[in-house]
Amino acid sequence: MVFDRSIKIAPSILSADFANFGAEIQAIEAAGCDWVHVDAMDGHFVPNLTFGPPLCAAIRPHIKTVMDVHLMIAPVDPYIEAYAKAGADIITAHLEAGPHAHRTMQAIRANGAKAGIALNPATPAHEIEYLLDMIDLVCVMTVNPGFGGQKFITSQIDKVRQLRQMIGDRPIHIEIDGGVTPLTAPLVAEAGADVLVAGSGVFKGGSVSNPAPYKTNISAIRAATEER
Repeated sequence: MVFDRSIKIAPSILSADFANFGAEIQAIEAAGCDWVHVDAMDGHFVPNLTFGPPLCAAIRPHIKTVMDVHLMIAPVDPYIEAYAKAGADIITAHLEAGPHAHRTMQAIRANGAKAGIALNPATPAHEIEYLLDMIDLVCVMTVNPGFGGQKFITSQIDKVRQLRQMIGDRPIHIEIDGGVTPLTAPLVAEAGADVLVAGSGVFKGGSVSNPAPYKTNISAIRAATEER
């Protein structure tokens, strides 16, 4: 993965057809997505239960771009190796998931993946100041984690600006997760974000048998950021 700050669209397969993941992934990549975002939830750290390492391993052969795995799991360290072996290019863990975030970032990198740290809406940007030289990505949650389809929390735009200033010229992506649409995408892009996770914002109106809306939705989000 070569680092660049161009806008990347990362559809969340949480909004895909679970019975057709392979075809759905091929459809969104054909529609122009840049990364494929996998939301792993444990029913403990967040109130939902989703994808384990075997699912990631099963879909990995279908992903030609980047597998971006977001672990909403606590404790998270015991699962890092399994997700890395399942083929994750990027593994993001929550700062709030445990007391040893520095160790978690070390573990992710030691297992051969890029290291991401995620911040819940109530967590201030300065909490990760001493992790900046350990990470490749910071994920700003613009909804409370656990469910798709929530309303964008506008207070997080200022957090993005703060992070962008803190990061400086370090090769760290700023990812936005939650409520990304053509209306919210330019707001976070202007503030400094470069990876936009969108679930319903990409998959709405389409299906494996009718994938054309995926391209329309991805193009609309990308075009909105270019018009800022």
